[in-house]
Amino acid sequence: MQPSQNALVFIVDDDASVREALAWLLRSRHLLSESYGGAEEFDEMLARGWAPAQPCCLLLDVRMPGMSGLALFDKLVQRGLTELMPVIFLTGHADVPTAVDMVKRGAFDFCEKPFSDNALVDRIEQALKLSQGVLDARRAKGAVQARLAELTERERDVMRLVVEGLPNKLIADQLDISVRTVEVHRARVFDKMEVKSAVELANLLRGA
Repeated sequence: MQPSQNALVFIVDDDASVREALAWLLRSRHLLSESYGGAEEFDEMLARGWAPAQPCCLLLDVRMPGMSGLALFDKLVQRGLTELMPVIFLTGHADVPTAVDMVKRGAFDFCEKPFSDNALVDRIEQALKLSQGVLDARRAKGAVQARLAELTERERDVMRLVVEGLPNKLIADQLDISVRTVEVHRARVFDKMEVKSAVELANLLRGA
């Protein structure tokens, strides 16, 4: 799975030269980036209601004046954003044990300064692929929920029994309707849910 062309890499580092070097590196690999000079600035952007609509990841410096990268990471965890926006910590040698601990808590990875350009870009691309997968899965789940919302109450009743594996005759008996009515509702359920079999329907609902 390749991340889409509008994938975005956020850079949060108080050192302007580091931000510029990273932005140049990403441009050279045809990756979009957006830079922030501090954790507070990035946090304010998120607080305004930003939600990822494209695959993205975050390059985050550990040590910064004011809010640290670690404190910002904690906020991202609380907001449930670290799956959609994987975090790669940029760290000096002294911060490596801390960065390792952050990876255990859900950060995607850390890169020690000075870092290898190729190694860093490889990890960024892997993080973007992960973000793309999570985004696709959430969109697919939303699409299934939208289809479910179109079902009538009776169609939901029939669907539940179809998924349990009951034949039309037993479904008709349980719902006190005719077999022909069950067949009609079953066909409508399959049509609205865009499936062709009970097995396919069950698999679809399992991920909803």
